[in-house]
Amino acid sequence: MTAPNLISPSTITGKTTYLSLADTSETILLSNSSSSGKALRVHSIYAANIDGTNAVSVTLKIYTAASGGTGYSLASTVSVPADSTIILVNKDAHIWLEEDRRLTITATAGGDLNVICSYEEIS
Repeated sequence: MTAPNLISPSTITGKTTYLSLADTSETILLSNSSSSGKALRVHSIYAANIDGTNAVSVTLKIYTAASGGTGYSLASTVSVPADSTIILVNKDAHIWLEEDRRLTITATAGGDLNVICSYEEIS
């Protein structure tokens, strides 16, 4: 594992990833492999409930390994009202995803939650 020099990185690329949670299984939102040579700075994570009637709860975790490891909750069963969006991470409280780490997201209802993650890939 070689972390990039954050004082003078060679490349900073803005990226966005998104997904629709089809079921209630824990799903990888963003992963940084152990040999990537990159650091990921997560600026924002939005969770949008597209169900017009029912609230859905969302859990966001960071793991100590890209595969396996221990999960730590950043948000735990936070309610997202019907037809609403919540911000789980914002630029004022960003998250660094080092090598060999991942973020996962889980919803309490399938097909109701869209998730958008904006981040920088630094190498």
